[in-house]
Amino acid sequence: MRLTKQDCIDMDQRDPLAACRDRFTLPQDEVYLDGNSLGAMPAHLPARMQQAIAGEWGTGLIRSWNDAGWIDLPQRVAAKVAALIGASADEVMVGDSTSVNLFKALSAALRLNPGRKVILTEEGNFPTDLYIAQGVAELFGAEIRYVPSDASAVADALDDSVAVLMLTHVNYRSGRVYDMAGITRQAQAAGALCIWDLAHSAGALHVELNACSADFAVGCGYKYLNGGPGAPAFVYVARRHQELVRQPLSGWHGHAQPFAFVKDYQPAPGINRMQCGTPPLLSMLALDSALDVFDGVDMAQLRTKSQDLCDLFIRLVDERLGEYGFGIGSPRERELRGSQVALTHPEGYAIVQALIARGITGDFRMPDILRFGFAPLYVRHIDVYHTVDVLAQIMASGEWNQEKFLTRKAVT
Repeated sequence: MRLTKQDCIDMDQRDPLAACRDRFTLPQDEVYLDGNSLGAMPAHLPARMQQAIAGEWGTGLIRSWNDAGWIDLPQRVAAKVAALIGASADEVMVGDSTSVNLFKALSAALRLNPGRKVILTEEGNFPTDLYIAQGVAELFGAEIRYVPSDASAVADALDDSVAVLMLTHVNYRSGRVYDMAGITRQAQAAGALCIWDLAHSAGALHVELNACSADFAVGCGYKYLNGGPGAPAFVYVARRHQELVRQPLSGWHGHAQPFAFVKDYQPAPGINRMQCGTPPLLSMLALDSALDVFDGVDMAQLRTKSQDLCDLFIRLVDERLGEYGFGIGSPRERELRGSQVALTHPEGYAIVQALIARGITGDFRMPDILRFGFAPLYVRHIDVYHTVDVLAQIMASGEWNQEKFLTRKAVT
């Protein structure tokens, strides 16, 4: 029996997280399914930024480093992030970009595992992760070993030459999620350290870094954490590694006494040594405020809703789009999938553009992927129904087949 619009309305009425949508500012009549690329803006954020700009910066000026607590802001934001990824507050540092933090973590991991020279990763990893690994390998005289995007291929490639296993928890194209606990155990049994990229996990999945005995992790602040474009990223270092970690970007905020202004570098104790230069305060304040949307949210409930939304989308695609040549590019099993679904179609780019013109925002990834992210705090079941309904209209009418939709833009 096919699902109806009323069925989806009923699902929203039963949703324990339904009220969280009011915590965001969303354009009227738009369905936003790109929170896995840039999260929606929290409704309270403009007022907080106005206070920061006019008051803390405009009036407080440099005094705000002390009076407004700017100097301790990275640690305070880190504590909020830690609560979402199953870590302790003293194991997370916020600042810099995901790429910069990955550089730090990879370099530190290679130094912790001398005598081994292989960075193991998957061929389908996010390109910036691969590019950073290539740069680190060149600096350290290491080798990168690429394997297919498959857990068994990863396990088979683990041997006594592997220093670091670097994986993204949720694949940015397919949404396929790795078994973090199982793979971490396998890597550590082989003598390797694990670095997990949580860019598509933090804020959407129930992540438990400490329960999985993870070594390192990185992630961004602008996707499911809703911190705004270019928001600071985070890095996690398990407490057991911290006093031995030496990261190469030895900037003054990572010094044991940054305001002593001594000549020689001495790393700060614990996680603070993962800091580098002066943090980007305005974007850090935005992320700090944005993370308040998770107050009172049960992460297990959040994960269940994300799975339900994705299951609903796949079911509706099966029911209504079967004749139009779409494939499902994500795992159908809910436990193997993050909070996004990929459809495949030879005309995927134009179809996504036609959807955007109709007020439904997803995105496109090469070569043929229509990618839809389901941020559980603000996406509704009725949004999913409406998306598939409009997709069916676009395909039935051939609406996508216009020059304005076929012409590629710089950002896809």
